[in-house]
Amino acid sequence: MDLTTLLAMFSFSLAMSITPGPVNMMIISSGVNHGFKTTVPFISGATIGFTLLLILIGFGLMNIVNHYPSLLSTMEILGALFIIYMGYKIATSRADITVKNQEKKVPKFYEGFLLQWLNPKAWIACVSGVSMFVSSDTAFLSFVLIYFSVCYASLSFWGVLGQKATMFFNTPIRLKFFNITMGAILIISAGLLIVMKMM
Repeated sequence: MDLTTLLAMFSFSLAMSITPGPVNMMIISSGVNHGFKTTVPFISGATIGFTLLLILIGFGLMNIVNHYPSLLSTMEILGALFIIYMGYKIATSRADITVKNQEKKVPKFYEGFLLQWLNPKAWIACVSGVSMFVSSDTAFLSFVLIYFSVCYASLSFWGVLGQKATMFFNTPIRLKFFNITMGAILIISAGLLIVMKMM
């Protein structure tokens, strides 16, 4: 495999992973509220969940989706509802700057994993990536390894960014405002997705 193809795989993976989306918004919110270290399980769950989705699509899950197009639409609606639920959890979380009181609301590994499977952006990234780069078993393996590494690094970047932002969100009022804003962004974006699907 030539260097140009590998660079194209890297660029695609970076563009799809680093740009804002529901998972990234959850991570930055968790980073602000709980710190990077506590957010790592969610980041790991999101990365592993995405990678598994990518592998399954590469192995033919898209054949099933093509035969049953309503399945993807159903997944998108369920994903939007799950994102609204996560947005609600963020918006209504206590604006307490002590980690001890926040432990019960820390995003979990399984939530990160599940969110990727219900995230329309993740499905689009997997389907388009597989269709563009999977021409052989070697190319597929290379793409999966590159995407896993880039995805983990990109999501970790958002977690670190969230932790650094705690220097500004260092009062309960600022933290509450941040939580409401981040929750509202997730709810509105997911709500718009549902409206668009129904039109």
